[in-house]
Amino acid sequence: MVTLNKRQFLIGSAGATIAASMPWYANAQGRKIMVLASTVDIPNFDPHVATGYAPQWLFRNTYDALVRVVGNPPETTPGLAKSWTQSDDGLTYTFELDENARFHDGNPVTAKDVEYSFARLLRLKQGPAWMVSGVLDENGVKATGDMTVTMTLLQPFAPLLSVLPWMFVVNSAVVEANLGSDDGQTYLLSNIAGSGAFTMGRARPGDLYELIRAENDWHQGGNIEAVIWKIVRESATTRLMLQRGEVHFALDMFTEDMEAIEGMPNVVRIMEPDYRSFSIKMNTAKGPLADKNLRKAISYAYNYQSMLEAAGFAELMEGPLPSGMFGHAEGLDIYRQDMEKAKEYLAQSEYKDGGFTLSIMHAAGYENQRRWCLILLESLKALNIDLDIRPMVWPDIVAMAKSPDTMTDFYSIFQSANYADPDNTAYAAYHSSRNGQWQNPVYSNPEVDRLIEEARAEVDQEKRADLYRQFQELVVDDAPDIFGLLELRKFAMRDSVQDYEFCPVAANTFEVWPLSLA
Repeated sequence: MVTLNKRQFLIGSAGATIAASMPWYANAQGRKIMVLASTVDIPNFDPHVATGYAPQWLFRNTYDALVRVVGNPPETTPGLAKSWTQSDDGLTYTFELDENARFHDGNPVTAKDVEYSFARLLRLKQGPAWMVSGVLDENGVKATGDMTVTMTLLQPFAPLLSVLPWMFVVNSAVVEANLGSDDGQTYLLSNIAGSGAFTMGRARPGDLYELIRAENDWHQGGNIEAVIWKIVRESATTRLMLQRGEVHFALDMFTEDMEAIEGMPNVVRIMEPDYRSFSIKMNTAKGPLADKNLRKAISYAYNYQSMLEAAGFAELMEGPLPSGMFGHAEGLDIYRQDMEKAKEYLAQSEYKDGGFTLSIMHAAGYENQRRWCLILLESLKALNIDLDIRPMVWPDIVAMAKSPDTMTDFYSIFQSANYADPDNTAYAAYHSSRNGQWQNPVYSNPEVDRLIEEARAEVDQEKRADLYRQFQELVVDDAPDIFGLLELRKFAMRDSVQDYEFCPVAANTFEVWPLSLA
C-alpha cells in the first residue's frame, strides 16, 4: 500500500490562468474533485456489453457487483453480498445481500435485481459474459429470498469468486422502463442504472467524462465529491498537467515518463508488477498471415531484444500466459530472433519472395506501441516485407476487431488480467467464442478451444496445469501472436491522494470511492 503524508491540494500559482483556459479544471477549485488522465475514451456505458479498461473503470465506480477484488495480493471481499457460502461439490453458491445497498434512485438492491442482471448478461452474450460461458446459463442465478441469491453452476469452476467482481448489477426497474427493442442496450449505451458510489455527469467523447457522488451513496469511505476522467493523448502533456496539479492520477505512463518525473515535487511514482501483457496478434483468418509458415517466419524475425530495451522495466513473455501465474509452463519452444529459422519458414510459405506490404495498428498516444511497431517494420525488411503503421483511437480499434475483413494484418494490444487465473488470458485471448471482440478478433482452433474448456472445468490442480501446458504448446506452435512482454504497471499521482492501494488485477480500473484528497 502506498502511504502518503497529508497535504493540502494546491491549485498552484498558475491556478487562475489554468481555470480560465480549462473549464473542467475551474469546477474543481475548492471542491474534492479528483482528476484522472487517460488516453482512452469510454464508448459504451452498458456493463453487460462494453469491455476494455476505461469502461471497466466506469462500471467499478457507478455500479456494484456481488463481490469486490482489492489488495495486493488480490482478495475477494464483500460488495453487494455481505456474505456467501459454497456447497461441498462446488456447484451451488448462496449470497446474502447487504440491506444498506441502494440504487441511485433510492430503491434497495434486491435479489430480483441480481437475478435480472445475470439473466440479461447471459442473454446478451457480450461484455464479461465469456467469463462464465459454460459455467452459468440464464436460469442459473435465482432470487431465493428478498435478499438471498442462489447460484447453480453447470459445472465446477475454480475461479468463480474471482470473476464475479465484473458481473455488475443493474436497476431492473430502470432498464425495464427503457427496454426498447434491444433489451435496454440503447438506453444503457449512454445512461447509468447502478448502485455505485457515483452517478454520471458530463460526457464529452474525446475530452472528458464526469462522475458525481451519488446523493444516497451507501458506500463507506473517501471524501471524493466528483471525478473527471480527462482524455489526454500526449504523455508530455500529462506530465505537465501532473506537475501543475491539474491531474491527480495519470494512468497511461511510459518508461520515459517515469524517468522524467523522478524527483518531481508532490508527485509519487507507482511501478508494480501485474499480469498485464503486450502482444502483436496476427490476422490468422484472412490475408497473408493466414499462412502458418509466414507467421512462424515473422515470429523468428522479430527483434525481441530491441523490444525489451525500448520498453524498460519489463520482461519478455515466454508463451501466451504471463510468467508467475499458475499454469504457466516452463521450457516452451518459444520464439526469439533467429534469421536463419525465419528465412527457412518463409521459404516454406506461399510468400517466399516477400515483396508485399502488411498493415498494423497501434493505440493512438501509446508511444511504446508505436516504437514496437517500428521494430517490427525493421524486422520485416529482412524478409522483403514492408509495413503500414496506423495509429487508431480505442472506439475504432474495437470496431475494427469485429471482422477479419476490417482487421489489420497485425493488431497490437495490451491485455490486463481481470482475475489471477490462467483461464482469464486463455479464454479471453484464444477461445474462438471471443472472435469479433478486441481480445481475440480472429484466432480459432477447435483443439485449443477444447483444452481451454476442459481446463476451466477441472478442479484437480495438477490436471489443470497439464491441460494448460498442452494449450500453451499448441498455441506457440500455431504462432497466432508475437508474444511480447510483461511490463511493470506505471502510474503517477499527486501526493494529495490518500488511501490508494495498488491491486495487480486490472490495476487501471481502480475504485475511486474509497480514496480521499487532502
